[in-house]
Amino acid sequence: MELRIFTEPQQGASYDDLLAVARAAEAAGYGAFFRSDHYLKMGGVDGLPGPTDAWITLAGLARDTETIRLGTLMTAATFRHPGPLAISVAQVDRMSGGRVEFGLGAGWYEAEHTAYGLPFPSTVERFERYEEQLEIVTGLWNTPVGETYDFEGKHYRLADSPALPKPVDKIPVLVGGTGRKRTPALAAKFADEFNLPFQGVDTAVELLARVDAACDEIGRDPAEITRSAALVVCVGRDDAEVARRAAVIGREVDELRQNGLTGTPAEVVDKLGTWRDKTAISRVYLQLLDLADLDHVDLIAEAVAPQLRS
Repeated sequence: MELRIFTEPQQGASYDDLLAVARAAEAAGYGAFFRSDHYLKMGGVDGLPGPTDAWITLAGLARDTETIRLGTLMTAATFRHPGPLAISVAQVDRMSGGRVEFGLGAGWYEAEHTAYGLPFPSTVERFERYEEQLEIVTGLWNTPVGETYDFEGKHYRLADSPALPKPVDKIPVLVGGTGRKRTPALAAKFADEFNLPFQGVDTAVELLARVDAACDEIGRDPAEITRSAALVVCVGRDDAEVARRAAVIGREVDELRQNGLTGTPAEVVDKLGTWRDKTAISRVYLQLLDLADLDHVDLIAEAVAPQLRS
């Protein structure tokens, strides 16, 4: 099972904060550094110094890191037009030497759209746009050099696009969420990876079964899609350290134990074993909420990750 670091910079982080975590994760051997794509804080934090753009951040990290893979959980389809988005992501991929992965979602947080003047369509329209964006972005990347790309949809139209630049290689596409119908269908059609965000293991089993069924409907082998989960993490060498880390992020230990990966390394390894046995996930995104605590990053790499490699 591969462990990846997942950050929420809208809660309060500068580029330098993110760079420090990304470099620590790279040095510790994590598989990837991912970040959210949000423009507004959530909950009782101050969010200072303010939001950072996901793809501008990843462009910087593409040059300031060397080996770790980089991506988003999830880029919001409501924030950007698909043509320029395909250009940005492919450019960052080339800047990184081919280390980018692309998570795309429909967008859901209405308040951030209001705060920064972004349209927030109905759920039906957001999913229509989301599907068209997946079609367009992947279509642009997959168009052979020297050919042009056209698309005629309900919300977007492209004509005679040179479909440039190209990524270094095929960029993995991540689809995720808890939708019961549209999300599994989109995953079956477009995803290289399906991600379950912050769900219990039993709910995850049900949602993954829906993705498998959607694959069967279109004749795709479900085994082609990597299964992953995102879970909040709070690991300590003993109960006192667990409690200290929980207090820093404003959470209760019992709640974190129920909803995330919390406890001593042995406890977390056991819970991940349960996840692997029930869901066959092979990748976990660890939601790291205290970005100043680089010892946390190192502890998980030293005491948890080695036990997941067999």
